[in-house]
Amino acid sequence: MTRDHTPNDQGMLAGKVALITGAGSGIGAVTAEAFAREGARLALIGRTADKLEAVAERIRRAGGEALPIVADVADEAAVDAAVGKVVTSLGGLDIAFNNAGVLGTMAPLADMAASDFDAILATNLRGVWLMARAEVRAMLAAGTQGAILNTSSFVARAASAGTTAYAASKAGVDALTRALALEVGGNGIRVNAIAPGVIETEMFNGSGVPDDFRQALAGHAALKRLGQPDDIAAAALWLVSDQAAFVTGQSFLIDGGFAIPGLR
Repeated sequence: MTRDHTPNDQGMLAGKVALITGAGSGIGAVTAEAFAREGARLALIGRTADKLEAVAERIRRAGGEALPIVADVADEAAVDAAVGKVVTSLGGLDIAFNNAGVLGTMAPLADMAASDFDAILATNLRGVWLMARAEVRAMLAAGTQGAILNTSSFVARAASAGTTAYAASKAGVDALTRALALEVGGNGIRVNAIAPGVIETEMFNGSGVPDDFRQALAGHAALKRLGQPDDIAAAALWLVSDQAAFVTGQSFLIDGGFAIPGLR
C-alpha cells in the first residue's frame, strides 16, 4: 500500500509548530515528514543546507510547510538565532525534537584523545542542553504548553565496549530530560526522551559495519531485525502529541528488545 503523504488538517499535530534538529537525514528527516503528515508546520535544523532543502522540498510537494535553517547545535549563538527564527517566521513553537547527534570516535578509552570526548559531548549533550534552553525560553515567553523530545540511545543503558564517550553523552541526555521535566512541568511543558536501538540510518550504514556483524545485531534483538527510522518516528509522533499529555520525564527504549537481559 502506498503511504499518503498529504498533510492532515485534522491530524495529531494540526496547528502546531515543530522544530527538528538533525533533520537532514535518517531519523530526523523521516520524523519531519511524519510530523508534517499529521499537520505540523516544520522548522528543519541541521548543518548541511542541501540535505535540509531536500527534506523541505519533499514536505512542500506533499502540501506541507517546512523552513530549513542551517545551524550547528553546538554553537550557542547559532542555536539561539535558529530558535528565534522559528518563532518569528512560523509564529511560535509548540514542539521540539532535539535529535541531532554524532557517533564520533568509537575506540577503547585508552586510545582516545580528550578532544574526541569533547567533540561527542559538544553535539550530543551540550547541543541538546543549548537547544532545550532556547526552546524553554521561547515557550515560557509565549505561555506555550509545549512538548520537548530528546534523542538518547540504548547505549546509555546497555554497555558496549568502545563507546565510553557516546554512552556518557546519551546517559547525560536521560538525566537532563528528567531534571528539565521537573523544572518546567508546572508550566505545562512536557520533556521526554527516546532511546533508539540499532537503526538502519545513513549514519549506521556509513559506519562500515560488516554484513556478518549486522546480521548478529539483528539476531540479538527479540524481534530479530534492525530498526528502521519509521519505527522511531512513530514513537516520537505519539510522545509529542496530545495523546501523551500525561507523560513526562521518561526515556523510552525503542530497540526491538535488543537490550533485554537474558539468554539468547
